[in-house]
Amino acid sequence: AASAAGAASPADKERFICIYPAYLNNKKTIAEGRRIPIDKAVENPTSTEIQDVCAAVGFNVLLEKNKMYPREWNRDVQYRGRVRIQLKQDDGNPCLPQFPTRKSVMLYAAETIPKLKTRTQKMGGSDQSLQQGEGGKKGKGKKKK
Repeated sequence: AASAAGAASPADKERFICIYPAYLNNKKTIAEGRRIPIDKAVENPTSTEIQDVCAAVGFNVLLEKNKMYPREWNRDVQYRGRVRIQLKQDDGNPCLPQFPTRKSVMLYAAETIPKLKTRTQKMGGSDQSLQQGEGGKKGKGKKKK
């Protein structure tokens, strides 16, 4: 794996982990890319939400808006994005001691996203795309009766 990835050295790539929204999505199966237990997962998290909760706790976060999770068949904007998080410092120690592993970060994000203001204030939000999938069971692909 000696491919030069832009300016980032392989060591940098090691420190920045990738988190795709699919990892935390309770609508996905393990085969579709979920990486945490379904009871801890979130309904359709977005990369922006993951970025918000991780940045808020003090991580060095990079949002790659146009990256797609390879197993994601849905090309909608809300499914796009990948979050890079600096998990470890140059010396290999965790940046934040309470998050030693990528799994600890994923579980934290999944636990925190439902508490975001954008999630808790479902009424009167200007973001229609999120509202459709939440709350009411009407909407895309739920016509099976």
